Amino acid sequence: MKVFSLALLTLLLVDLWIGSQGVSFRSPYGTCCYREMFIRQKIPASLIRSYQNTPSYCSRKAVRVELLKGKKFCVDPEESWFQQYQRQKESPSAST
Repeated sequence: MKVFSLALLTLLLVDLWIGSQGVSFRSPYGTCCYREMFIRQKIPASLIRSYQNTPSYCSRKAVRVELLKGKKFCVDPEESWFQQYQRQKESPSAST
């Protein structure tokens, strides 16, 4: 009976530990972009809330663009419209 109780207690503690550490078990690849996730058409600058480069461990170089309504899309950073948008955002006159 003591072995059963000890085993049950151990399982309960492991379950609690996994539940509290669950975030660390998630895949970091959720921030990566894959071929079918890319959008090809130009996104109007007025709809873009923010953008962020994908991490270096991702297999494809991409930019994750978040729209004002919260939707996220993957964009090829070599797209001419995106490079123009990026230059416009980073220019000193854009911040005034």
